[in-house]
Amino acid sequence: MSVRGKQVVTSFIKSLLHKISFGTLFAKKKSVKLGLYGPPNGGKSTLANRITNDWLGEDMSSVSNVEHETREIIIREQIIIKGKKGKELSFNLVDTPGISTRIDYEDFMKKGMKRTEAKKRAKEATKGVIESIKWLDDMDSVVVVLDSTKDPYSQVNITIIGNLQARKIPVLIVANKIDLKRSNMELIKAAFPQYEVFGISAKYGTNIEEFYEKLIEFST
Repeated sequence: MSVRGKQVVTSFIKSLLHKISFGTLFAKKKSVKLGLYGPPNGGKSTLANRITNDWLGEDMSSVSNVEHETREIIIREQIIIKGKKGKELSFNLVDTPGISTRIDYEDFMKKGMKRTEAKKRAKEATKGVIESIKWLDDMDSVVVVLDSTKDPYSQVNITIIGNLQARKIPVLIVANKIDLKRSNMELIKAAFPQYEVFGISAKYGTNIEEFYEKLIEFST
C-alpha cells in the first residue's frame, strides 16, 4: 500500500475511533435504570408507590406487613421527576425483592399462613433474592432503603452495600420511617459513613420533596 493510502486508512481509523468513543461509549443513556434495594420491609415498595403516585398517578407495587411481599422484579418506565430549579430526571424505576440471608417458611406460618402457602412464598422469596442480585449489573444507580428503627449493622445490609461497592454503582441511602419514635438516622450514618444518608417517611411523605431534589442531584 502506498504512503498516501496508509495515510487515508489511518485517518479513517482515527475518525471511526473518535465516533465510537464519543458518539457511542459516552453517549447519554436513553433508559437510565434506578433500582430500589434493601432488606425486606424496609419500605422499598412504599417508596416506589410514593414516587409513581406523585409523578404518574398510580401505584407500582403491593405492600404488606408480612416480609417478602415483593418477590419479583417490578419495573415502571419513563418516570420524569421535575425539580424546583428547572432540572429534571427521566428514569425507569426498578422495585426489587427484599434481600435476605435467611428465608424460612416457618416464619410465614407464624404470620398465619398455611404450610403449603408458606413454603410457596419462601421458594418465591428465595428466587426473588437471586434475581435482585443479578439485576444489580443492570443498574445505573441505586437507592438503598433502610428501616431507620432497626440496627443497620446486619449481615444483609453489609451484603447489599458490599455488592454495590464491588460494582462501583452510585448509591444513595434512604433512612425510612423517620416518623417513628424508635428511628435513629444517626446510627445509619455511622454505619455507612462513605455514603450520603437521607431521612424520609415514604408512608407519610415526610421530606419527600427534598428527596426528589436529592435524587435529581444524585443521578445527573
